[in-house]
Amino acid sequence: MSFDATSLLTSLLVSSVGFVLFTYGRRMSRPPHVLAGLVLLVYPYFVAGPLIMLVIAAALIGVLWLAVRLGW
Repeated sequence: MSFDATSLLTSLLVSSVGFVLFTYGRRMSRPPHVLAGLVLLVYPYFVAGPLIMLVIAAALIGVLWLAVRLGW
């Protein structure tokens, strides 16, 4: 993880969304939301660039959306 301002702010944004999804998933007993929230909380530590971080976050949220639409 790099320590420039853009990477730190992007990491904060992605992790915040992950925290909200994780909290919502735990309170509503929704395993897909809990799993997506955990992944969004953790993976920014391992990705250096802000653009790739946002692309991965968008893909994970898209997979979550698809899982919910399919009835999980």
